[in-house]
Amino acid sequence: MSTPERELTRDHFDLVTRVTTRWSDNDMFGHLNNAVYYELFDTAINAWIIEETGLDMVTMPELGVVAESGCKYFTEVEFPGALDVGVRVARLGNSSITYQLGLFAAGRDEIAALGHWVHVYISRETRRPVPIPSGIREVMEQ
Repeated sequence: MSTPERELTRDHFDLVTRVTTRWSDNDMFGHLNNAVYYELFDTAINAWIIEETGLDMVTMPELGVVAESGCKYFTEVEFPGALDVGVRVARLGNSSITYQLGLFAAGRDEIAALGHWVHVYISRETRRPVPIPSGIREVMEQ
């Protein structure tokens, strides 16, 4: 039986990265702007790939483009504060990877937001789907 979304913890994720909020991240309501969650998710995923594979995402022949993303917000987070972004592979396809992402306030056990993100790998030249690059697939299979 799977864990209910609101009960996910850092332990459910393959990688947890610490980030800090910035003054400009808050919106007029005093909490983290929704768009910032997506920036944090994108950064955590790509940092994981780069750190684990050593690939140069700018020059490799394949591109991982975002085909779908979404986020469920459970509790507010704000500046100033440290956050933990958890990343795990939810599905590994032939040309796509679906990630699940958890956002936690540092030192808090309850999940603040749960995101999903789908990267589809395409040829830089033809813009058509291609298999996930082998170096990335190897990391994601772990």
